[in-house]
Amino acid sequence: MAKKPPAKQPPAPTTTGRPAGLFTWIAVGLVVVVVAGLVIIKVVSGSPTTTKSSGFQPTDATTVSELTTIPASIFNTVGITSPVASVTPPIELKNQPALTATSSSGATLPEVFYLGAEYCPYCAAQRWPTIIALSRFGSWKGLGNTTSSSVDVYASTPTFTFWKSTYSSKYLVFKSIEELNNVYNASTNPPYGKLQTPTKAEQAIFAKYDTSKYIPGMTAADNGSIPFLTMGNKFVVSGASYTPATLSGLTRGSIASGLKDASSPVTDAIIASANYQTAALCKLTNQQPSMVCNSSGVLAAKKAMKL
Repeated sequence: MAKKPPAKQPPAPTTTGRPAGLFTWIAVGLVVVVVAGLVIIKVVSGSPTTTKSSGFQPTDATTVSELTTIPASIFNTVGITSPVASVTPPIELKNQPALTATSSSGATLPEVFYLGAEYCPYCAAQRWPTIIALSRFGSWKGLGNTTSSSVDVYASTPTFTFWKSTYSSKYLVFKSIEELNNVYNASTNPPYGKLQTPTKAEQAIFAKYDTSKYIPGMTAADNGSIPFLTMGNKFVVSGASYTPATLSGLTRGSIASGLKDASSPVTDAIIASANYQTAALCKLTNQQPSMVCNSSGVLAAKKAMKL
């Protein structure tokens, strides 16, 4: 699993109250540390020029359709393997209180909570399978196009933003926080613009579970890495399930259109990760919808995860 690079913050305090691991600062030097199969990149601060943003750009209907109407045959053919990237499943939590939320219809449902930022290349990679997995249980509106920071590692990784998006499902509630945008400004601290602020309850979940206590292979210095995803506090993801390098040099359109091709190694990495996440979500929904949860790709993920 590729982890977001936890980094030391500048001497001046940040205004967000997030742990140091939340922010990626542009590299003067990179130190790559491999621990228990996780690639952890530490980044120290520097001063590139300010980057510009085009603002919020809604994702076009064709791309949304390519993301959310992937044929079952693709999920089943890919399964949980990729020839180009190691794919890591969500981590199962034991004996933790369930995280639930009230849906728009008033039902109490399992909550899936995501915390990330637009500048983060690991968030950029992880949003692809997360959007796809959740689309098997519900529908999306308001997704936007973005890229990771142009001055960070895996620069300008094509992706989407959850900022301004909504998700509807009779099985799950999805909540998201994109704390910072992707516009680098060396004169500000933090050097990216603020988008959203987590609630105290969301901060507490992040602070509790995105730590070495719950994430195998993580050290205390890496606590607070993003992206962070909790599935009902029964499964968690910290960092990307596959390396953002998989998407290097590709466009958003080419990745999305390629999702109908099970022979594509990029598709394999994304879909394998989506199958793993789907298997975890199926446990939250009591194996509903059955057509999804009993599909061969998801069954392969369940077997690998010992669910």
